[in-house]
Amino acid sequence: MSKDAVYTAQVAAHPEATATPADAGDAGYSKDLKARHVNMIAIGGAIGTGLFLGAGGRLHDAGPALALAYLVCGVFAFFVVRALGELVLYRPSSGSFVSYAREFLGEKGAYVAGWMYFLNWSTTGIADITAIALYTHYWSLFTSIPQWVLALIALAVVLAVNLISVKIFGEMEFWFAIIKVATLVGFMLIGIFLLATQHDVGGHTPGLSMITDHGGVFPHGLMPVVLVMQGVIFAYAALELVGVAAGETAEPEKVVPRAVNSIMWRVGLFYVGSVVLLALLLPGSVYSGDQSPFVTVLSKIGVPAAGDVMNLVVLTAAMSSLNSGLYSTGRILRSMAMAGSAPKFTRVMSRSQVPYGGILLTCAVCVLGVGLNYLMPSQAFEIVLNVASLGIISTWVIIMICHLIFVRRARAGQVTRPHFRLPGSPVTEIATIAFLLACLGMMWNDPEVGRKTLLLIPLIALMLVAGWFGVRRRVVRNTDRELSELTN
Repeated sequence: MSKDAVYTAQVAAHPEATATPADAGDAGYSKDLKARHVNMIAIGGAIGTGLFLGAGGRLHDAGPALALAYLVCGVFAFFVVRALGELVLYRPSSGSFVSYAREFLGEKGAYVAGWMYFLNWSTTGIADITAIALYTHYWSLFTSIPQWVLALIALAVVLAVNLISVKIFGEMEFWFAIIKVATLVGFMLIGIFLLATQHDVGGHTPGLSMITDHGGVFPHGLMPVVLVMQGVIFAYAALELVGVAAGETAEPEKVVPRAVNSIMWRVGLFYVGSVVLLALLLPGSVYSGDQSPFVTVLSKIGVPAAGDVMNLVVLTAAMSSLNSGLYSTGRILRSMAMAGSAPKFTRVMSRSQVPYGGILLTCAVCVLGVGLNYLMPSQAFEIVLNVASLGIISTWVIIMICHLIFVRRARAGQVTRPHFRLPGSPVTEIATIAFLLACLGMMWNDPEVGRKTLLLIPLIALMLVAGWFGVRRRVVRNTDRELSELTN
């Protein structure tokens, strides 16, 4: 029985009830996240290793046109977050899009949404602890420590932070974001100074000539730009954290619109602006996937310890991602457990109002990642990162489908849309879904990794179907019990 049946019974039993059904998974949370926490969680979700580390290789492959790729992907990422923001104002929930999938797509939709999101963050968590261990090895002091030991230490530290309280999580994310923003602002100021003074950068004079004299905006043609889209879209993963965090803030109607709307100019400034600046400072061929593009520029002008500083920032970005992953999956799994589609222990809350059951389950998968680091230290990062890509695309597609159904019901008079809305519906949702599926299809052009990742889809689908048959009776019992309580 779907959530629709419960909602229909609720309205029939209580005609005065509002058109926003409650989610049992929202009970028991504190409201300790402040506006500054949510704003910085939004920034932290928009700025990560995809920019600090990944932009170098992409600049080499696509040239200055990478800025256009970041802009296009950023627009669609903004549409996803704007759609989620509208759903949040309709009904704030720590279950976020899983709660909305339950309402608009039924329990099967919530089940798929939740477990694909868990797949995304649990595998991303493995990638994060692997990255942390690799970045830590950069310093000679830690070179002798095995990679798996460093990964385990990183996991233990972030787990401890998440288990204490949501306020501590918020503070940690706040300062992580401050470090990332301060680094980017500092680099951009240096870059603008170099550009304005025509200061020599590794034997090159900054300016438009760095683009026009080296093949133009599309030095290798259009196809490399199209191919990097699949990697660029993953750079924006974690933006949906705003929706999860909204369930633990006291005034979501004030905080969420500001945080969501600010994402667009942040994308323009930090992603597009920094890539344009990088393209104006050095030819795209100078950059490399083996080194942060920011380190490339700073080392060319002789800035001491540029590599150390940027390595510390990238390490911070990976810690931030791991922190966010444990936080969000704990809330999502609790929402699912209350409906019966996740293990019972993931619904358990601590005295400090933290859903530690779900956090520990995600942590357990990350421990498997520690084992992967022990067995295959050189391949662990690439393996799990590509599996995570399937999870984030499916999550974003489900958010847009939920919003489509939400708008349709609003037009039928069944629900009321808030004033904060996604513009251009339903064209915006359909275009975004088509774009995300196209990014998924582009992975086929990468025979080494992307194609193998796509071949995992039938296996994941089989596991989801098997899992559903394992939990469906419990889900039906929970829904029937809820329906009985509403109609009696």
